[in-house]
Amino acid sequence: MFSKRMKICIVLGTILGVVCIIGALIRSGFQSDTFFLFALWYNRLIMGIMIGLSSRSRDLLKAVGRGALFGLLVSFAFYASTGFSDMVSFLAGIIYGIIIETFAFKYED
Repeated sequence: MFSKRMKICIVLGTILGVVCIIGALIRSGFQSDTFFLFALWYNRLIMGIMIGLSSRSRDLLKAVGRGALFGLLVSFAFYASTGFSDMVSFLAGIIYGIIIETFAFKYED
């Protein structure tokens, strides 16, 4: 039902979402709101799904650029919802888009 690429992207989005939750908890002194943390995790899951739905690229550089672009686009929605106050999560989203796309590129075959 799901392609190998989609599975890789969803798993990585889920894992990186947990990494984001841990980072947000540490940055906030373990005072972050549960809904905020869920939204952050969900944002990374959506990023993984978006990247997984995109077609396979034959060029790693183009794939990395696309991962960065998807990371930027998806993370911007979360960043805007925080009143443009969580720059760290926004920038991490761009990096996570690159990570997800790179892993999908290397392991989808």
